Amino acid sequence: MDLLKWSKQPAKDVEAARPQVNIVRGLIARATTPLLPDDYLHLLNPLWSARELRGRIVSVTKETADTATVEIETGWGFSHSYAPGQYVGIGLQVEGRWHWRSYSLTSIGESRRKRITVTVKANPDGFLSTHLVDGVQPGTVIRLASPQGDFTLPNPAPEKLLFITAGSGITPVISMLRGLRARGDHPDIVHVHSAPTRDDVIFLDELEELSASEHYVLDLQLTREMGKIDVADLGARVPDWRDRSAWACGPVAMLDQVETVWAHHGIEDNLHIERFAIARTDKGGEGGTVTFARSDKTAEIDGATTLLEAGEKLGVQMPFGCRMGICQTCVVPLSEGYVRDLRSGDEHREGDRVQTCISTVSGRCTLDL
Repeated sequence: MDLLKWSKQPAKDVEAARPQVNIVRGLIARATTPLLPDDYLHLLNPLWSARELRGRIVSVTKETADTATVEIETGWGFSHSYAPGQYVGIGLQVEGRWHWRSYSLTSIGESRRKRITVTVKANPDGFLSTHLVDGVQPGTVIRLASPQGDFTLPNPAPEKLLFITAGSGITPVISMLRGLRARGDHPDIVHVHSAPTRDDVIFLDELEELSASEHYVLDLQLTREMGKIDVADLGARVPDWRDRSAWACGPVAMLDQVETVWAHHGIEDNLHIERFAIARTDKGGEGGTVTFARSDKTAEIDGATTLLEAGEKLGVQMPFGCRMGICQTCVVPLSEGYVRDLRSGDEHREGDRVQTCISTVSGRCTLDL
């Protein structure tokens, strides 16, 4: 390109040529600025990264007044061989900070379109869930963590299944139901689901369509008029419940009752549970100072704030998965000091490997992050 000729062009032609000049300037600037390999990938496509998994929000579709399905185009390296019932970690930058949370996938794996969906219920106390339902814009680039979790059905599925769900606890189960339909598997299913009203039942139309099948029975409990499910009296609504393989997901109190009833009857092996949140005890640490050595950042936290939360608030890239002490993805070595497990109260010291999602500082500690 002959740049000298531009000075002889009419003004309107010069104006038309300016975008090309800007492109050339941008290329020159990039060529003279040190870049990492990941930076070059990002210039080609914002979803390409050698350091992390990324995605782009495609659409947000309301399911109920406070629930929406978020469709995400996945980037380079994301595996679509996940199983129905697993969850995915989502990182969203809001006001300069990255916020992370895990959500059950409501899509099924092996997507040729390279897209996934999660269905999110806005929690009044949940910053990220509220933003995903009411604030995120299509086109937003997010971070992803690989699908994980063992709340999945075997293949082939058991001949008789029982699903017990409440509220947004239906999200991993709808993925299972969609997966069964996709592969033409038709076990005998009874699904007990509770929500305040019919308007609050996520995927109601789809569930009622399934209930037209002889293989699927939907038993709705509308709690505002009927009260909560009494799991101890389950036999009144599902006479053969003891003979069914059971999957349950929902509020902590409901799942605690389910576990108690199954244990009482000695059939715990038939039960599979997915909990959305850890039930923290009062066995927290005393709080103190946590230092992230590689990031050169330090925070003072109380005895109820996890090391994972502390790191994320500082912008430290923390490994994570389930965020509830199950998957072990967040495990890191403790370089110095002491931390305490929020569930058991056990204290760990220098040299131990700790789960940052369920541990807090006890005095002081250093992590090599």
